[in-house]
Amino acid sequence: MTSATLLTPTRTPSRSAEAPTGAAARTDERSYVRALVVLDATVLSVALLVGYLARFGDKQPGGSKVSYVLVAPGLVLAWLLALKALRCYDDRVIGYGADEYRRVTMSGLRLAAAIAIADYVIEVGVSRTFLGIFFAVGMVGLEVARFAARKQLHRARSRGVGWSRKVLVVGDTAHVLELVHTLRREPYAGYQVVGACIPDALLAPVAQRLGDVPVVGSFRGIPEAATAIGADTVAVTASGELTAARLRRLGWQLEGTGIDLVLAPALTDVAGPRIHTRPVAGLPLIHVEAPEFRGTRKLVKALVDRSVAVIVLTVLMPMLVVIALAIRVDSRGPVFFRQTRVGQGGREFGVWKFRTMVVNADALLAELAARNETDGLMFKMRHDPRVTRVGRTLRKWSLDELPQLINVLLGQMSLVGPRPPLPSEVARYDGDVARRLLVKPGMTGLWQVSGRSDLSWEDGIRLDLYYVENWSLAVDLTIFWKTFGAVINGRGAY
Repeated sequence: MTSATLLTPTRTPSRSAEAPTGAAARTDERSYVRALVVLDATVLSVALLVGYLARFGDKQPGGSKVSYVLVAPGLVLAWLLALKALRCYDDRVIGYGADEYRRVTMSGLRLAAAIAIADYVIEVGVSRTFLGIFFAVGMVGLEVARFAARKQLHRARSRGVGWSRKVLVVGDTAHVLELVHTLRREPYAGYQVVGACIPDALLAPVAQRLGDVPVVGSFRGIPEAATAIGADTVAVTASGELTAARLRRLGWQLEGTGIDLVLAPALTDVAGPRIHTRPVAGLPLIHVEAPEFRGTRKLVKALVDRSVAVIVLTVLMPMLVVIALAIRVDSRGPVFFRQTRVGQGGREFGVWKFRTMVVNADALLAELAARNETDGLMFKMRHDPRVTRVGRTLRKWSLDELPQLINVLLGQMSLVGPRPPLPSEVARYDGDVARRLLVKPGMTGLWQVSGRSDLSWEDGIRLDLYYVENWSLAVDLTIFWKTFGAVINGRGAY
């Protein structure tokens, strides 16, 4: 669910009915949007039925001033219009990131507020119980439906089919390579690099330096190069030769071709909601909001953390007892393993886990150091001989981390956040890595849903820093939801 480079699209107006280059992508996009509209309408119709049956059963509503036969389609249409108004069908919103889910939720909340005001002013007469159930079921249903649709889209993109943009990257060699790496790191975003254009002076040695990205031209023939390779998007990254006047002329040249112009400024790891574009004297200024580390949202996050921790501990208590008994039967030693970790602000605390290793695991670490399978400061080994039989099962399903709910209750950890580091790791932090300590560590996070132990040290740090800079309640909900899939999949769990 991250994007490492800001892509600012600029639509090129079409002067003809033909859009040969981007026709296939536009068709796929329209098909996906139409499918979303049908899916949303179906979900809302089901929500109406659930609300009606829950409130009235198989009886006719008695004494009602309104006809529910007329109210029902009106509610569905109004919600679809609210989704449209909040750009929930915009190709720059759907299919990637947490913003789509946030907008879908806001559409329901705003429509519910509008109906509540209307009922207060003119006494509409629709059952409030019916409306409450309709909106509750509708919002949950829409989020689940959008998630399912997105998974289908991502699967199609991973196979190289479906709605994806074919991108021609333009810029200096180093910046082109950086953008190509970023887009390929997030294939589900739907940007497929098909070629590159670089300055004339770099054309000679370029074959070795751009790897498998074909160089199809220089800055003098960008529209022709895009058309020749079937690109429907031109992504321009940094280059001293691409002046403002030259970019403007490029936009003019792309008019009528159906090819979008996208600008990728040198701004990385910033989420969309923190970015606002404001034109001043014809110059689009990008305003980047500062990360928020305190305030109302933090209080809400803390309240949600503790509430969920209490509920989950209460519900899972029987299973926790069974796990504890299994650990005691399987191997000698305590049930729990308590290890010092570093939390928010560099404060150390003891993190609780179910014991998954033999009691002398730390003493054996020196003997296994040469078999470390990861880079950076962490030790990871796919078939670690120190792990017990029960411990291997607990790790596979992340059940060993459930006692960390105690740390959440104590305010030392959050449900979602960066991975809690060891003091030895923090002692060797340099540069920007220490920013991980600006927020509470989490039981799950972007590292958990992106591969866990399979991630390199650099990728894990990048994901943690992205979360620190761009966290929101919507992002937390998205990560929490993805955690279930990551646990079931089991990838990177060892």
